[in-house]
Amino acid sequence: MRYLHTMVRIQDVDASLHFYCDLLGMVQTRRTDNEKGQFSLIFLAADADEAASADSQSPLLELTYNWPKEGEEQERYDGGRNFGHLAYKVDNIYETCQKLQDAGVVINRPPRDGYMAFVKSPDGISLELLQEGDALEPAEPWASMENTGSW
Repeated sequence: MRYLHTMVRIQDVDASLHFYCDLLGMVQTRRTDNEKGQFSLIFLAADADEAASADSQSPLLELTYNWPKEGEEQERYDGGRNFGHLAYKVDNIYETCQKLQDAGVVINRPPRDGYMAFVKSPDGISLELLQEGDALEPAEPWASMENTGSW
């Protein structure tokens, strides 16, 4: 298992980039603005981690900005809603999920695509599990398994 990133939701991209980059010295490593999904993902590395993160895509801080819907105000994140998840790469997403499920862990978002799953810690912290390398071929029982709860 390899640590990837921590995701936090932000309400103001400029203010957040000023804080993390200008004041703390973090470096933006990549950014995705998804028109269809109406969100932006901005990945930051600590200055000392910048070179290593170029190859490994870790360790990073993922700032997630959900665009406000037309005519609506920007969503306010309170009660911990600003924290998203911890992310880890695993050698085999199916084996990892099976081991967790066998131990009684609910697979909140099954790895239907052979690449990504979500589970929660005993304290309700969401963990994103990502397949190392290319996605595995879709396989049962995962391919037809529905989401459970939130993630």
